[in-house]
Amino acid sequence: MRASIAALAFLAPLLAHATRFEAIVSRVTDGDTVWVRPANGEPPQQVRIAGIDAPELCQPFGAQARAALARRVLRKRVVVDATGEDDWRRTVARVQLGREDVGGWMVAQGYAWSYRFRGDPGPYTGEEARARSARRGLWQGGAELPRDFRTRHGPCATP
Repeated sequence: MRASIAALAFLAPLLAHATRFEAIVSRVTDGDTVWVRPANGEPPQQVRIAGIDAPELCQPFGAQARAALARRVLRKRVVVDATGEDDWRRTVARVQLGREDVGGWMVAQGYAWSYRFRGDPGPYTGEEARARSARRGLWQGGAELPRDFRTRHGPCATP
């Protein structure tokens, strides 16, 4: 019995992040981060859209990526399927607008990359290949992965 209670206590923080909820997007920080107000009245949350990596705001095409995401989701009801937290304590989640996967839409339109990690090309490789082939968005030229940009230039200055 004690082992079960200890296991539940250990897993509770992990389970808290594995939630699905409706929310209104109240702010778009950049091309892969939004603030949402949960419909259940919980405090606003910063959400990092899972599976994508958009240009930094100070990087070429960063402002366009933020503007595209804002046009798509700002002040709209979305479904947030939270899977965890990142190093900056943002909720990491898939975000849906109606039946549309917002991360997939961002990549398909050429506003973000499919997030690569340790050799895994990410969940949106097909969308990325089609956007690249059609030269949509950041694929018009000069695209540089955000991690490479940060390595060369450091982080963007905070406004």
